[in-house]
Amino acid sequence: MNNYFAETLRKQRTGKGLSQQQLSERMYVNRSTIARWESGTRLPDAAMLSRLSQCLGVDANILLNAAAESEESPNVIMVDDRKIILTGGLPILEQVMPSATITGFTRPTEAIEYAKANRVSLAFLDIELGKTSGLDLCRTLLDINPRTNVVFLTAYIEYSLDAWSTGASGFMLKPFTVEGVREQLKKLRYPFMTGGADE
Repeated sequence: MNNYFAETLRKQRTGKGLSQQQLSERMYVNRSTIARWESGTRLPDAAMLSRLSQCLGVDANILLNAAAESEESPNVIMVDDRKIILTGGLPILEQVMPSATITGFTRPTEAIEYAKANRVSLAFLDIELGKTSGLDLCRTLLDINPRTNVVFLTAYIEYSLDAWSTGASGFMLKPFTVEGVREQLKKLRYPFMTGGADE
């Protein structure tokens, strides 16, 4: 249940003196869509959040942050073609983000299929993934969901300039550490609740 977003939207709508029907007419959606958002059974996508902010005359960040905090169990993925990296990295992610659903992949195609079926909040991507580039995988994940935070992992600092051109949130040099992950979480473009000690 996305109660935090639902409550935020309801307060913003009633504060403007609008009924659900009136807001739906401004949004060009059915009233039942507004009702689902306000009951917490659905979350609007990025395009609808932007339109909502315009229709309600509120800062888009208020709605974006409310939506982000409403993800009770955010999906976090790690993609690396070496199993040993996943074996060592996944427990670190679980320690830092205990409320997240953490999933590892050695194949980029599997990560893409997962992202199509699940809203991915954060993806840690190796840059060299066999024949596939992590830079290309980043672009694909952002095409699927522009609000996915992507952090690149590599042992080679020279990749950093290429990494920034993809729309990623961050860049980490291996080895993967608890402190390094916590630092990256502070820099995310689209923050979300992780259940970690720093919140």
